[in-house]
Amino acid sequence: MAQTSDPLPSWNDGKAKQSVIEFVSKVTTRASPDFVPPAERIATFDNDGTLWTEQPMYTQLAFALDRVKALASQHPEWNTTQPFKAVLDNDFDTLAALGEKGLVELVMATHTGMSTAEFEAIVKEWLGKARHPRFKRPYTELVYQPMLELLKYLRANGFKTYIVSGGGVEFMRPMTDSVYGIPPEQVIGSSIKTQYQMKDGTPVLIRLPQIDFIDDKTGKPVGINKFIGRRPIAAFGNSAGDREMLEWTGAGGGARLMMLVLHDDAGREYAYGPANGLPDTKFGTFPSTLMQEAGERGWVVISMEKDWKRVFVFER
Repeated sequence: MAQTSDPLPSWNDGKAKQSVIEFVSKVTTRASPDFVPPAERIATFDNDGTLWTEQPMYTQLAFALDRVKALASQHPEWNTTQPFKAVLDNDFDTLAALGEKGLVELVMATHTGMSTAEFEAIVKEWLGKARHPRFKRPYTELVYQPMLELLKYLRANGFKTYIVSGGGVEFMRPMTDSVYGIPPEQVIGSSIKTQYQMKDGTPVLIRLPQIDFIDDKTGKPVGINKFIGRRPIAAFGNSAGDREMLEWTGAGGGARLMMLVLHDDAGREYAYGPANGLPDTKFGTFPSTLMQEAGERGWVVISMEKDWKRVFVFER
């Protein structure tokens, strides 16, 4: 095992930090009965709410809302058609009530009809300009320092780290390498269908207004099996959308580590559940049933308030 004085300096001493270090020691020590060969050291991470903030809304939703406003002049019908009218009126209660169907409609209208290269350029431009409404910083700075340390620590000990997120795979890939050290080929996410075309003599992939794969809830184990081909030995999430990924990881043999981030720090970030009596939320819901299952299955719950000395990378 790679040695360092303190591999997780932004973590307070406690069960969460101890669980990580003990697990890594078990699976990387050759004399250990739980030793795992490097090729099988797979760790999967949710993105929204696990690696970066997901409040007051998912970052990709903020991107989609900005795209609607930028394209509105080309679509006068949006002024009277939902969910676009809600976006243009800043009516977030109506938008939230429209649920997943409304979000899919927004994505189909604003993320398609262009090549994959054109979409990547739009995403990069937006990430460079957009600012979080509370922290007034680029979204790529709203990443959790303790989780960056965890990613680095695992990789230093022979792990391959993957993102497995309900977010759009082509929305995440332009930033994951520079922000998390996770290359695009190790990012699994929801996707829309693409089609190969020749455009002015050049081959391009065109993004079609059709859903290809939803990488959330039961879709996460499916995506892991499809794109990784190995069951993870460690999995990290923060919400009901990650339940099945942790169940799938824990169902394997040998040493396993499943962890959930609980957002219980309204001062430094946000507090929401509704587990532990925290406020309810439409984004990244952590229900009481998930907390109960974590206790029954031995999953470790990370308290943002108690387990992390600092939250964001920009804190000093």
